[in-house]
Amino acid sequence: MTATLMEAATYDRHGPATEVLRVVEIERPEPGPGEVRVRMRLSGVNPTDWKARAGSTPRPIDGFQIPQHDGVGVIDAVGAGVDAGRVGQRVWTFLAAAGNRWGTAAQWSVVPSRQAVPLPDGASDELGACLGVPAMTAHRCLFADSSVDGTNVLVAGGAGAVGHFAIELARFSGARVATTVSGPQKAELARQAGADLVVNYHDADAADQLRGFAAQMDRIVELALGANLELDLSLSGPGTHIVDYAAEPHDPVLPVRRCMNANVTLRFVLLYGVPAAAMDQAAADVTRALQAGALTALPIIRFPLDEIVAAHEAVERGAVGKVVVEIP
Repeated sequence: MTATLMEAATYDRHGPATEVLRVVEIERPEPGPGEVRVRMRLSGVNPTDWKARAGSTPRPIDGFQIPQHDGVGVIDAVGAGVDAGRVGQRVWTFLAAAGNRWGTAAQWSVVPSRQAVPLPDGASDELGACLGVPAMTAHRCLFADSSVDGTNVLVAGGAGAVGHFAIELARFSGARVATTVSGPQKAELARQAGADLVVNYHDADAADQLRGFAAQMDRIVELALGANLELDLSLSGPGTHIVDYAAEPHDPVLPVRRCMNANVTLRFVLLYGVPAAAMDQAAADVTRALQAGALTALPIIRFPLDEIVAAHEAVERGAVGKVVVEIP
């Protein structure tokens, strides 16, 4: 491989991982105005990555696409208008592949400077690779409607990546946090994240356990609105914000009268449309939490770059923990 080439995972059409993903040698990108180039170390895989690749949430492909938004690496070049002092910074990335062919599943990625965030010295590469989509989504769910200091927060799916960071960011910001999980392994992960109450949602008395924690939740971070809306409304009242960040295969039927009676507020979050100022605030707040040691990594499941297909398939199967791709 020559000095101007790099290894990268790419796809040029949508479809199953085994059919469209391949690892190839391509020209190393150069940063344009306002951009930085990052020599990647680890690349995190999220559900949005495989959904984009599969075509279930299709995005235009500009000749080819390197997948994955999240990762950690070191800036080695900057474009016009970017402080040259950024060269050598260890950074974590967010939304690297949004409207950009240079995702993080490659030896180099090029992103707008603001989307490469300095990683504090005390934070590991593994943690840096886990941030991006999950931590920024968790932040938006929690703080789009004001502070959570002194409030009661319910996080659905507290062992998932978004749920994990929602628990930690809420606790760091002064909230009491309850969470729901599906079994003992996930319950232990949620406890390690700092949840004050962990409830198995299969328990017959799950709602009673949650009402014993708080008669009304102020914020509910939700990933399955249709499946959980009955429970959520039973814990809601004026001032409750139910914030959903994931879509189910079938759209739920909304019980409008019950929502009105509860005076509940419904919000939906998809990072691609969140205003830039809110994203920048999220990055700053995540950095502050990192500096305080308030954020931790989920168990890491590693794949080498040449096993990118297996990495995507693991996330599609719902692997417990965080799948990352090691960049050579």
